[in-house]
Amino acid sequence: MEAHVNHNCIGCGLCTSLCAGVFTMTDEGVAAARDEISPDQKDAVREAAESCPVDAIELS
Repeated sequence: MEAHVNHNCIGCGLCTSLCAGVFTMTDEGVAAARDEISPDQKDAVREAAESCPVDAIELS
């Protein structure tokens, strides 16, 4: 699984609170995702993507 935060991100921080092991806030005030997602993080990443208020998290 891979996660990408697209240009829709408004920097609300919900994803970082749900899955801090994958998502971080950048100096620009928006979220970014780590390249590697371990199998035990997949459920939290999916929850973050589904909870994003602007659908900024894309999973593949």
